[in-house]
Amino acid sequence: MTTDLTTSAQWIPAFAGMTKRGAYAALLIGLLSSCAVGPDYVRPTTDIPASFKEQAGWKVAAPNDAAPRGAWWQDFNDPTLDNLQDRLLQTNQSLRVAEANYRQATALTDQAQSQLFPTVGASFDATRSGTANSAPTGAPSNSTARTSYRANATANWDIDLWGRIRRSIEAQDESALASAADLANARLSLQAQLASAYVQLRFQDEFQRLLDTTVEAYARSLQITQNQYNVGLVARSDVDQAETQLAQTQAQAIANQRSRAQLEHAIAVLVGTAPADFTLKPTTMTLRMPPIPMALPSTLLERRPDVASAERRVASANAEIGVAIAAWFPDLSLSGSYGVSGSPISKLFRASNVAWSAGASVAETIFDAGARSARIDQARAAYDGTVAQYRLTVLGALAQVEDQLVALDTLKRQGEAQAIALRAARSAEQSIIDQYRAGRVAYTSVVQAQAQALQAEQSSITVRQNQLLAAVVLIQALGGGWDGTSAGAVVQPAAKTDASARK
Repeated sequence: MTTDLTTSAQWIPAFAGMTKRGAYAALLIGLLSSCAVGPDYVRPTTDIPASFKEQAGWKVAAPNDAAPRGAWWQDFNDPTLDNLQDRLLQTNQSLRVAEANYRQATALTDQAQSQLFPTVGASFDATRSGTANSAPTGAPSNSTARTSYRANATANWDIDLWGRIRRSIEAQDESALASAADLANARLSLQAQLASAYVQLRFQDEFQRLLDTTVEAYARSLQITQNQYNVGLVARSDVDQAETQLAQTQAQAIANQRSRAQLEHAIAVLVGTAPADFTLKPTTMTLRMPPIPMALPSTLLERRPDVASAERRVASANAEIGVAIAAWFPDLSLSGSYGVSGSPISKLFRASNVAWSAGASVAETIFDAGARSARIDQARAAYDGTVAQYRLTVLGALAQVEDQLVALDTLKRQGEAQAIALRAARSAEQSIIDQYRAGRVAYTSVVQAQAQALQAEQSSITVRQNQLLAAVVLIQALGGGWDGTSAGAVVQPAAKTDASARK
């Protein structure tokens, strides 16, 4: 049970004009109302390793976790991507949904806080009434009429003796913080989606340039082979193979155009624009691999907004246990009214017309067939569920980082091996073409060598694309950028650690 003397002291000016005994009684009520039954919250413990398994070779970062998230996408060195990220923050509809949910959560917190204060009402009535007296036949009727007035003010105050209202406020406040973390997580997720889609689109442009260049080369080869066939230097099968190779590459180029268009449509939706009104023209590749210093596993508890959201929901569920426990204690409420009634209105506020009342009531449930016990059990079970979800979220965050660390490491080595394969494929292609022109090999060998060279080119582009995509996901997994700002857009309140989450 905790007592907030600071809050109680704020009520002291209201005691002016009271008797000394009344002031002491009111102060006692204020102190009691700041007591709260139920467990005080401490953060659940989690098993966090000292370092990532795949961390070898990475530099440990020292982020400022209380600052806003940095513009991490700027490290990819693409002005168009920077512009798109700015548009996303302004016009993305999913982000607006998350922002609206956050405003709803803060409004619920305000509603809960209002229960700490008295409810005051006022009313004013005017009533016209009269009587009609009987009169002899032919005589005018004799009637009287009177207007009466009534003004009344009422006040009701539910005294929070056992902290039911305060625990409710605590639960709603923690839920609002969770919604703020959800908003930050939605923002980070959408930014990562946009960056990934943009990376893929630019590499589709790279594929398209490669395929278009290859189609031109294959078209020239077909024309040369056709000319050689026309003069009887090669067989018809050489022409067929050259034509097949050209048509297949043209089909790949057309399929690549479809993939690029779909990525462009996805980016349009992310920035809140109809696809018909959005175009990204092909341009020279400027994307580069960003520097990614490593963070320690423990920093994920502060940096990642999804972890912050899960942890705040644990705190909210913990407060709900106190709300359920408070149902076992009696409710105390104070009420009062002050009013005047009379006629005419000019004499309404005379002392003789005043009526007032004041009272207190205490209510306690005697028998409910176990309903309150069941609600406490429900609250404790809900708390246990949020603890498990929090720990699961932490484990998922650790696994996501490990996945992308190993992905970047293997992709780097894969890229080095692929560069060797590409050089060898190009050399083999040129050697086979020279041998074909010298008449030492069949055209089938040329087709195979060119296909292998094209595949090696495509694989090399794919590896570079996957490296950038893995960098985007790793940055998201670590919670954001490192330009002197934090990934975590949610500032969490201080919480005790390494202790049981329930008393």
